[in-house]
Amino acid sequence: MRETGGRGSGPGRGGSGGPAGGSGRRVPKGPGRPGRPGGPDASRGTSGRGGPEQDGPGGRGGSSPSGGQPSPEGSGRRPDASGRSGGPRRAEGSGRREETGGAGGSSRGRSPGKPARPEGSSGRSPRPEPASGRPSRAEGAGGRNARSGGAGGSASAGRTGGSAVPPGRPRAGSPARDTGDGPARGGRPGSASAKPPATRTGSASGKPPASPKSSASAKHPASAKHPASGRPATGRPVPTGAAGRPGRPPGPEAPRRPGRSPRPEEPAGPAGRPRVRPAGDQARPPRPAPATGGNGGGGRPPRPPARPPATLRLGNPGRRISVGLIAMTFVLSIFAGRLIQLQGLDSKVYAAEAAKQRVQGEKLTARRGSITDAAGHELALTREAREVYVDPSEVKPAMRDQMATFLATELGQPKQDIAAKLAVPGSRYQKLASAVEPSVAGRIMQGASKLKFKGLGTRSRYVRDYPGGDLAGTLLGFVGDDGNGLSGLESTYDTLLAGRDGEQIIETGRAGQRIPMTRSTVKAPVEGRDVRLTIDRDIQWAAQKAIAEEVKATGARTGSVIVMDARDGRVYAMANAPELDLNDWRRTSPEDWVNRAVTDVFEPGSTNKVITAAAALESGALRPDTAMRVPDNIRCADQVLRDSHPHSVERLTFSGVVATSSNVGTIMAAQKIGDQRLYEMMRRFGFGAKPGSGLYREEGGLLPDWRNWSGSQRCTIAYGQGVSVTALQTASVYQTIANGGVRVTPTIVAGTTDERGAFAPAAPAARTRVISERAARDVAGMLEAAVGAEGTGNLAAIDGYRVAGKTGTAMRYDAECQGYCGYTSTFVGFAPADAPRLVVLAVVQDPQKAHYGGEVAAPVFKKVMTFALKSQKIPPTATRPSASVPIRTGR
Repeated sequence: MRETGGRGSGPGRGGSGGPAGGSGRRVPKGPGRPGRPGGPDASRGTSGRGGPEQDGPGGRGGSSPSGGQPSPEGSGRRPDASGRSGGPRRAEGSGRREETGGAGGSSRGRSPGKPARPEGSSGRSPRPEPASGRPSRAEGAGGRNARSGGAGGSASAGRTGGSAVPPGRPRAGSPARDTGDGPARGGRPGSASAKPPATRTGSASGKPPASPKSSASAKHPASAKHPASGRPATGRPVPTGAAGRPGRPPGPEAPRRPGRSPRPEEPAGPAGRPRVRPAGDQARPPRPAPATGGNGGGGRPPRPPARPPATLRLGNPGRRISVGLIAMTFVLSIFAGRLIQLQGLDSKVYAAEAAKQRVQGEKLTARRGSITDAAGHELALTREAREVYVDPSEVKPAMRDQMATFLATELGQPKQDIAAKLAVPGSRYQKLASAVEPSVAGRIMQGASKLKFKGLGTRSRYVRDYPGGDLAGTLLGFVGDDGNGLSGLESTYDTLLAGRDGEQIIETGRAGQRIPMTRSTVKAPVEGRDVRLTIDRDIQWAAQKAIAEEVKATGARTGSVIVMDARDGRVYAMANAPELDLNDWRRTSPEDWVNRAVTDVFEPGSTNKVITAAAALESGALRPDTAMRVPDNIRCADQVLRDSHPHSVERLTFSGVVATSSNVGTIMAAQKIGDQRLYEMMRRFGFGAKPGSGLYREEGGLLPDWRNWSGSQRCTIAYGQGVSVTALQTASVYQTIANGGVRVTPTIVAGTTDERGAFAPAAPAARTRVISERAARDVAGMLEAAVGAEGTGNLAAIDGYRVAGKTGTAMRYDAECQGYCGYTSTFVGFAPADAPRLVVLAVVQDPQKAHYGGEVAAPVFKKVMTFALKSQKIPPTATRPSASVPIRTGR
């Protein structure tokens, strides 16, 4: 839109010929509206930036009687006194911001035909020009912005800002706006597209501004009175109305106070229009402009550009989309990588883990085989029982006391122990009992259901039971909670007894319930086999009873008894004191879990003299009736060795040496056969090697090589000091003598059952000829004499039976005192002597009230042998001992 004085051929709305004065506003192009008739004051250009009163479309000043012809110069400048257009004057109210126009003001886009404001209500009082003659702000810089023009102002002028920019120079920081001043704002004079300036005034013809005097006279002419009110007419100078018209150079401008804001709008008039201040004496005098130079025509220096209005700057959508796509791509790449790892690289691993969580294997425990004695009586068996457990998290605190009382009564346990298990925090499983009879468990569950106890349950399981309690306890051993053998025969034959567990594989859910229609694999268990021993239950009981009583009576530490069959080496009894209670093995000290008959080694003492006698007889160095002079002591290397009791030199036969258990006589016999032969004979009898019974933790004793014997050891080994053996090894020596010189490996297991339950006997024991039958018979005769009236073992004699045996008393090596402390008392023999059937050994460790074997161990032998002969129904032979071999000689 461009500013013109009038539109079309008639007098425009902004013409000054009407009562309202000139308009100086922008109006739309098109046919001009009919101008208002000029008033009496039309010749003064009362409204607008008033030029001469030319009519026509080109003038800013209003119409003239000539029919609105444009001014020759095309400027709306007022004529001075000489009839020429004077210098630019500041219109009243110019340079200030006004809300609505004065008489000649118009708002942008005002509809045609609307009546103009009456005269005398537009503009403000003119300010006096400064004395310096500088142009005012309205003339030099276009004045301040006006929202809707004052007198002659326009709406577009109010939007251009109020900075005083030199003509022809665009505003700094913003594109130049076309305000109608021609080259002053647009820089292109004569351009048809440039908007006329809205706020600047100046000479359209390019003439310099008038002098201060002429400017003053132009601004305050005497005839410039409003025709109606008599007050001076107001109005701003307005730019020329013709397009492409060159702008006027800026005129002098009144100085502006720094930081002063535009004057607020006046109260509205009767028609709702703002009131203007009257001109005349009330007009504010113009402020002197600061002295500036170099601005062409003496104008003010350019004002700094106004701050642009705050605008909401939107972000770049392309950048946001790019960042979003990158972020989504990154996240999706992580998901894709994880998916590749799960489904590709580690798929087998995760599948296996999932199967491990889902597929559950339930062990089907195989029934453990039984251990029986020789007659089939069960010594160890497996029975079905119930395990009673509780889930403490399901037991309400208010029910704990009542529940503990109920369970303590049924299970026979202390109430406080059960109450403690019921109150364990964070626990889901507490075992109350592990071997409850099925009938008792059923009664417990029925009672719990009636009393509404929660968290109580039972589980079926197998338990190991030992009917005899401590009967052959250390021989049998026991099993742990997992059903595996921990000691004794339970451990030695664990694989055979345990069988092979089965397995049932099912798929379960999170809560442990089985998932229907899923795979199920069942592997049937293989039942354990039964083991039959050579043990006789009755003889075992008698042996345990006898040794336990003797240990207790003598204050000994331990004791052992072995009963063997002299013909085939079968063991009928193997008892220890103290014995292990298999049903309560946890309360027994671990040192009492072992079978001392095969684990404890000791020096045999005089019971070893039979090996020396057998070696002498087998070598032919001595005969049973060989006479010997036996003192009570003998020097052996640096040691003087003595008999068990002092005596004068005795004349004894070799049989008498064995019968009286003379240490000196035995050393004399050993010196005749030599160390090597004696060593070899001991080895043949099984010393220094395990007996071969296969029992749990079986020991082989200690037999030093003859080349390493010391000077005294060459003598002491002959009567059983300096060599270590077990009770089973010693019993095996006498079994060999009783069996005619043939050693049979001791046997404890008679056989097992096969898969069908049929009994399969064990393989026959190994048999080894150790000495000749004659030598064995001669040694047996010597041993029978030892149990006679003049022998040391007369307390072992049994009425009606011929008994052969030997006592033994040896100093006992004790690791605690790191030396010889106490004694080992032993008696071993067989009966009937003339037709041996049974071999019995009794050994007592560290007796306190007596220590000789004939006093401590012989009575035990007699008790056990008597019971065993009767149990096995072995009758006496009804023969008498031979008296052909005397014990003493007359010479």
